[in-house]
Amino acid sequence: MTRRSKNPAGWAALLAAVLICALGGWSYAQARGDDTLAYAKARDAALAEGKRHLARLNSLDGSDAGSVRTGLSAWLDSSTGPLHEQLERTRGKDAQELAESGATARGKVTDAALTALDERTGTAALIATVDVEVSPRTGKGGTQRKRFEATLARTGDGWKVKSLTAIPVGGGA
Repeated sequence: MTRRSKNPAGWAALLAAVLICALGGWSYAQARGDDTLAYAKARDAALAEGKRHLARLNSLDGSDAGSVRTGLSAWLDSSTGPLHEQLERTRGKDAQELAESGATARGKVTDAALTALDERTGTAALIATVDVEVSPRTGKGGTQRKRFEATLARTGDGWKVKSLTAIPVGGGA
């Protein structure tokens, strides 16, 4: 006949392990359903897509008519609402002028932040600085630094730019 020993230290370790596992499971369940986590994911998605679309809206290869058409299509894919309608309305005129100029522009978002996000309405406000490297067909190119304020709208294809406003660079007060 074997006799079980009563080891209080072993029981205490087992109880502590069970308690730690229970707390870990509860913490995971809370984080998984946490509204702040969902909000953070929506914010990150809006910011990333807004930056990508803003760079695209400041880029265009004007070397030939086919590249201009492709670039203008990319602009339409990056926009929605009033901005999309404006770009569609002026597409023919823009294509002609851009093909004639032959300039190429490459936009790179250097800094951006969301200033507002409303998940319920699917809108966000973005501010950004963009460096636009311009290479004319002839002459010397250069880089322009631009600042923008954009309104983003959530669509079936993700976040897109609904309106875009250039912010003038001022001398300050």
